[in-house]
Amino acid sequence: MDGYAPRVLSPAVENLVVQLAKLPGIGRRTAQRLTFHLLAARPDDALELSRAIEEVKARVRFCRECGNLTEEELCEVCADVRRDRSVICVVEQPVDVVSVERTHEYRGLYHVLGGALSPIDGVDPADLRIGGLLARIENGGVDEVVLATNPTMTGEATAAYIADRLRNKVRVTRLASGLPVGGDLEYADEVTLGRALAGRRDM
Repeated sequence: MDGYAPRVLSPAVENLVVQLAKLPGIGRRTAQRLTFHLLAARPDDALELSRAIEEVKARVRFCRECGNLTEEELCEVCADVRRDRSVICVVEQPVDVVSVERTHEYRGLYHVLGGALSPIDGVDPADLRIGGLLARIENGGVDEVVLATNPTMTGEATAAYIADRLRNKVRVTRLASGLPVGGDLEYADEVTLGRALAGRRDM
């Protein structure tokens, strides 16, 4: 009997645990709790979650202008005529747009890169939406680019690369101190992020 480990979960249940554990911040134990919660829920509630996932994958796409998530050609920010079109805030991921918007300090446009430069992971400038940002600058009307990449090694490297590409073309600023080095915008509170926006500095 040594080394014998009986199967506790059925293959279908085990597969759901494995799939849920792939989500960020979800370990195996949390995935198991979520799985048992779904199994205990009414069938309609569980299927509603399944339908919501299918719908979001089918309908949501990237804004053709900035790369934010949208169900239309343009996201709500780009389509809003009240936004200040002379300022573009550059972020790594769509979730960072949500973080900056929570501060109510910023009224300009965005540009979502889709990641950060990381040669060790095979992420080069061509893999990000840097070309699209440069094209928006070349089209004119932009006075300032706010670099709001995460204060990590890859985020700082990305900010430095973009600042170099935009030198002498437009004013380039970086979020002020107050954001912890090594942290993500997604986890910054509204006050800290708002102060960082208000006190941004030239690159």
